[in-house]
Amino acid sequence: MEHLIPESLVAGLPQWALLAITAVAIFVLIKGADWLVDAAASLARRAGIAPVIVGATVVSIGTTSPEAAVSVMAAWAGQPGLALGNAIGSVIADTALIFGVCCLLVELPADRFILSRQGWVQAGSAALLGAVCYGAYAASGDEAAIGRWVGVAFLALLAGYLYLSVYWNKQHPTPEVEDDVAAHAAHTDTAIPLLLLLGLAGIIVVILSSRVLILSVSELAAVHWHVPEVVIAGTLVALGTSLPEFVVGLTSVRRRQYGLLVGNVIGADVLNVLFVIGASAAAAPLPIIDKASDIPAIALLLHLPAMLLILAMFRVWIAMACRRGRFSRWMGIPLVASYVLYTATQYLL
Repeated sequence: MEHLIPESLVAGLPQWALLAITAVAIFVLIKGADWLVDAAASLARRAGIAPVIVGATVVSIGTTSPEAAVSVMAAWAGQPGLALGNAIGSVIADTALIFGVCCLLVELPADRFILSRQGWVQAGSAALLGAVCYGAYAASGDEAAIGRWVGVAFLALLAGYLYLSVYWNKQHPTPEVEDDVAAHAAHTDTAIPLLLLLGLAGIIVVILSSRVLILSVSELAAVHWHVPEVVIAGTLVALGTSLPEFVVGLTSVRRRQYGLLVGNVIGADVLNVLFVIGASAAAAPLPIIDKASDIPAIALLLHLPAMLLILAMFRVWIAMACRRGRFSRWMGIPLVASYVLYTATQYLL
């Protein structure tokens, strides 16, 4: 991404130009998310696949690609704190912030068949990551690292997860059909290859426009508004790689494609662990504790505990939602509050 859209693209531009770029990037980002959601929903209807499955697999792979790119490049560049922290932070942002905000906006449907399967994979993959990290620290202390073999094992588990998702969809009693006006939109008669191209174009546009948006806002904040660099790193950069999921989630709510939203959040969490960390560790071992820096230690002190607690809360919400068929809007309040608390605690530490 840095080679395709380098930081020099916005460096030195006047404030009016950066504001214009920001506005255009937001417009393009929303349009790309529209294409992606439309194509995914139409493909789900045409193929008889539950939209929550599409969100948990195809859409999630597309929206987590920025995290994968950032973390793999960071691993190669010898920045383990960035690689590990980006993946864990993205799980927290997806669940606490994105799902929490969307849950506040509307009562989201709870598909018991899917949530009792994909939901446990989400919780299990996070618990596995916690066990690997704390187990490695208990065994090796300051030399603890996520080895290449762990990365390869995570990627193998990812392949198994994708296979199970297809298998579970075949067992799904009645593929989910959203109560959505868009269910009868123009894309219902579009050929499947064109829908695939539309979805691919949407993913590419979302990722590239997200990069441009973060660059322009960062330049505005740092140079023109004199916001400290540490604040930018802890907020804009951390949220930047999760921006595609956020926009796709809000677009799904706006278009009432709620299954895509729920599936994308769960699938993105699974992929952030198995795909992002797996690919990063396979590229280069990820030290958990680095003697030269305190940053990786925060993963054990804050990031991992926060991720596990938030996913445990989300697991309770799933159990409650499955009983009544929907997530209550109040469930978004503790999720968003936990994200705010998590972000504030980083500065305190």
